[in-house]
Amino acid sequence: MQAKTFKGGIHPKDMKEISMDQPIMTLEPGKEMVFLMSQHIGAPAKPLVKKGDPVIIGQMIGEAGGFVSAPVYSSVSGTVKAVEKRKNALGDMVDAVVIENDGLDTESEYTPAKLDALSPEDIIKRIQTAGVVGMGGAGFPTHVKLSPKEPDKIDHILVNGSECEPYLTSDYRCLLENSDELVKGLTCILKIFPKASGIICIEDNKPEAIAKMREAVKGSDRIRVEVMKTKYPEGAERSLIYAVTGREVNSSMLPADAGCIVNNVDTVIAVYEAVIKGRPLMHRIFTVSGDAVANARNYDVRIGMSYADIIEAAGGFQKEPEKIISGGPMMGFSLFGLDVPVTKTSGAITCFIKDPVKESVPSACIKCGRCVRGCPAHLMPCDLSDIAEHGDKEEFAARYGMECVECGSCSYICPAKRPLASNIKAMRRTLLAERRK
Repeated sequence: MQAKTFKGGIHPKDMKEISMDQPIMTLEPGKEMVFLMSQHIGAPAKPLVKKGDPVIIGQMIGEAGGFVSAPVYSSVSGTVKAVEKRKNALGDMVDAVVIENDGLDTESEYTPAKLDALSPEDIIKRIQTAGVVGMGGAGFPTHVKLSPKEPDKIDHILVNGSECEPYLTSDYRCLLENSDELVKGLTCILKIFPKASGIICIEDNKPEAIAKMREAVKGSDRIRVEVMKTKYPEGAERSLIYAVTGREVNSSMLPADAGCIVNNVDTVIAVYEAVIKGRPLMHRIFTVSGDAVANARNYDVRIGMSYADIIEAAGGFQKEPEKIISGGPMMGFSLFGLDVPVTKTSGAITCFIKDPVKESVPSACIKCGRCVRGCPAHLMPCDLSDIAEHGDKEEFAARYGMECVECGSCSYICPAKRPLASNIKAMRRTLLAERRK
């Protein structure tokens, strides 16, 4: 069968061979663990502990600040060192609980359950209590995503295993090593939506993962594997929905409006742990990659661990990096330093000896139209960038600038090396901030 895809997109070198072939390695947590209270879209969690309090693994240390929020749990046992502001990966100072790890790994007792004994409401409640959020980067609380206004209209549950971002391979390793847990997590979600089919979407540059997942879903009449064409940004929510269903979603819609719910691979596995095992979200799979790293591979890390400790555990740098990115090179963002903690949405750190963007010199637009052909939202990035630079908010909105998905395809493909994506992103953030006010 022909691989499914969307209109537009680009073909950057995927560079996945650096970290894709080694099994996931579990890292021991650091001595000091920092748990940010803002690890999700929505209201921050509220600290439940104070300095000097003892804590154990699986203890709730931050309660949800509302319905669109998620609790935070300790991934180590020890003593609360401080409740204070700490820096996140974007450089913002946010509320955090700092715990001194005692190394004993004293753990809470959890309440497992059998899926047959749970109602859809029970499943959603267990996901909410466990603090599961979208682990692909957005951080939208999963219990909210699984509570659409019209659940009877949901007919597709998509598991996003495309992993189109260059260098990143954590989802790939999960597909290979945790296929049974993934299928069980998807089965839990499908019980909430009895009319829906479960579709595991994997790009065709991952034949081993496709074969593994097809074997894992044998015998299921509600779950299947769909092969996607290798193209960036195939894993973007709107692109994936169009590729699989042919339905279009714009900025004023939710995927549920198109009858779809999309979840990341790691998120679905976390759903299984929450629903069946009763375990809250306390760890995730994390890619360390780039030519500056000594041992690029995927690691199972506990939430709260610092990037510095992860790099040290990965053998440090073989050469001093000129650029360090939280995430991948297309949609990630540069870090000022490694003194930031892993959160539920932290998926990777990519370290480069040289910064190619720093060396490029922008020049005048040559009207080649490559950015237009590559844009998955079917916009004109060259024009939108100019409009954004001139600060024309009304024209930017009139030219559908808010439909941009911030994938960075336009900047990547531009032969004039113009900062199209960053200009458009800055204007979008300005308009979104004004709308929130």
